[in-house]
Amino acid sequence: MKFAVIITTAPYGQERAYSALRFALTSLVEGIDVNIFLLEDAVYVAKDTQNPVDVPNYLELLKGAIDAGAVVKACGPCARARGLSEDLIEGVQLATMHDLVDFVKDSDRTITF
Repeated sequence: MKFAVIITTAPYGQERAYSALRFALTSLVEGIDVNIFLLEDAVYVAKDTQNPVDVPNYLELLKGAIDAGAVVKACGPCARARGLSEDLIEGVQLATMHDLVDFVKDSDRTITF
């Protein structure tokens, strides 16, 4: 089984990205393959050098998902529009809508946060 997890919200402003990352990690633990696509403001989830205080570190959760086997792609135009194309962590690939379409076509289920 494979899930496509689409995240559209920035970290820390709301908890949707946090819930998406927890869902992805839980899916991986249960043996489900996961592809994560960061869209719109969610590209900030993969911004390197985050170090929040007194809240969960979304970047560490994303790194954990990558280490557990998740494929993570970030919308290239979204990242460039936010000045982030050089600031994303290792393991996150810049991508296009074609990549998102492929993630959805190749998945058994798609969920958007």
